[in-house]
Amino acid sequence: MTTTALAGAADISIRLDLSWVDYLMLIVYFGVVISIGFIARSRVRTSMDFFLSGRSMPAWITGLAFVSANLGATEILGMAANGAQIGVATLHYYLVGAVPAMVFLGLVMMPFYYGSKVRSIPEFMLRRFGKAPHAVNSFAFAISNVLIAGINLYAMAIVIEAMLGWPEWVAIVVSAAFVLVYITLGGLSSAIYNEVMQFFVIIAGLVPLTIVGLHRVGGWGGLKDAFAKTDSVKHLSAWAGTGIGNVTNPIGANWLAIVLGLGFVLGFGYWTTNFTEVQRAFSAKNMSAARRTPLVAAFPKLFIPFIVVVPGLIGAAVLGNQLAGTSDATHLSYNDVIPKLIQMYLPEGVLGVAVTGLLASFMAGMAANVSSFNTVFTYDIWQRYIKPKMSDQHYLRVGRYVTIIGVLIGIATAFIAAGAGNIMTYMQTLFSFFNAPLFAVFILGLLWKRMSPAAALWSYLAGIAAPTIVWIAYLNDPSLFATGTAETLYGAIISFVTVLVVGVIVTMFTKPKDVSELKGLVYGVGKIDMSMDAVVGDTAWYRSPVLLGTVALILCVVLYLPFV
Repeated sequence: MTTTALAGAADISIRLDLSWVDYLMLIVYFGVVISIGFIARSRVRTSMDFFLSGRSMPAWITGLAFVSANLGATEILGMAANGAQIGVATLHYYLVGAVPAMVFLGLVMMPFYYGSKVRSIPEFMLRRFGKAPHAVNSFAFAISNVLIAGINLYAMAIVIEAMLGWPEWVAIVVSAAFVLVYITLGGLSSAIYNEVMQFFVIIAGLVPLTIVGLHRVGGWGGLKDAFAKTDSVKHLSAWAGTGIGNVTNPIGANWLAIVLGLGFVLGFGYWTTNFTEVQRAFSAKNMSAARRTPLVAAFPKLFIPFIVVVPGLIGAAVLGNQLAGTSDATHLSYNDVIPKLIQMYLPEGVLGVAVTGLLASFMAGMAANVSSFNTVFTYDIWQRYIKPKMSDQHYLRVGRYVTIIGVLIGIATAFIAAGAGNIMTYMQTLFSFFNAPLFAVFILGLLWKRMSPAAALWSYLAGIAAPTIVWIAYLNDPSLFATGTAETLYGAIISFVTVLVVGVIVTMFTKPKDVSELKGLVYGVGKIDMSMDAVVGDTAWYRSPVLLGTVALILCVVLYLPFV
């Protein structure tokens, strides 16, 4: 490891000294983003245009938007923080906790979603189980989304504070205002087109950081040597120390908890029921494009760890004991790893690309949260329960007003996120509360036509309460779980099991919906038109969803092999 790297690491302050060239890049980027918002606005004539892009997008656009919407603060800062804190085990979030679920969404869930013509995930809950479960799901989604929007806002504030030295609260407000402008203008179309552009900007910003960082520490061999001299040697093994009864890995969970808690419950729960992501597939032009959306996204997702997790490993090797759960006068938090490495390693010009990439990622994440929040609130809460049977223009106006409200609430929740030492763990906690029980309800309801609306309601509420109780117990007694990450995995499993048990018991004593109402909503009941709105080329072999999904799963195994 070079002397320069160690010297740069000795200073824990973060200040990004941008040159005029760097600022020019930022100005051009922001100008393009706002321009896209104005162009998209000219094409918004109906609420469907604003909320779902008129269901007109091709698969490659929606696929890149799908993965870009997830490249927010939790991905860039959160996964890099995990890379520094728990090492290569962070790969589990991708190869167990993401790609298999994305394949499942494309092959299994999207036919139900897109075929039923629902406009949101909560609306699918309404069609399958009725109003009471739908109302709870809509409000739960709205709450979780503004909390997650706050994480992205806080991350943007970290970078702006480091660039300009602004107070944190000023940086948060300015960041929120910018996102508000382009989402209010063009709705989902503006978000999607910007997300596609942001995907390439993010890659361009993080690739140089990874290459320069690896060079400064002496390549992969130098990184391995650095960890070999410390107690963090397990940082470079994904599965070491995960045996049942012999848990010594940084996550603090055995392989079964990782596979079931992260890979199945949290992973499938997030990628198949989180409307922030699935909304991109809903905007696809036909069934084939909708199914291919998460499958197209799976391929860049497989390689994101190389530009996110690897910088986290570099940060752990270079910054060492300067990293802690929260930042203070003598320590950086794990969330600060990426901004600190940018400060240490990148020269002017390249610095501007990296900072633009960071801001693009946080804007993409927050825009995804806000655009899905305004859709669910307008369609599933306002139209359904408050002001039904109004004109389409009324709902278009409400959508724009709700966008403003969502951003304002996001500003408040950004200060909650600021108190989290590792924003990825904070995010996983939210997923265990909201996504894990919803996934359990959906799976039971899709596979079992007997499941009743009352069972869906009470099992869903119990599934939210169970991980909340586990989390509160962990806060009061941290010895219950080895780490905060382990708590989220076991909390998710407990939530899933709670839903299954309560769902089955309540169903035994309550009335199910008539089978005639379940066509296209339950496996084996009715037929789903898999060729809906098909166009020439959809049947080409290289566009086969099964082929794309199979290749993605094979690559998961291949990419794991060097780190077993």
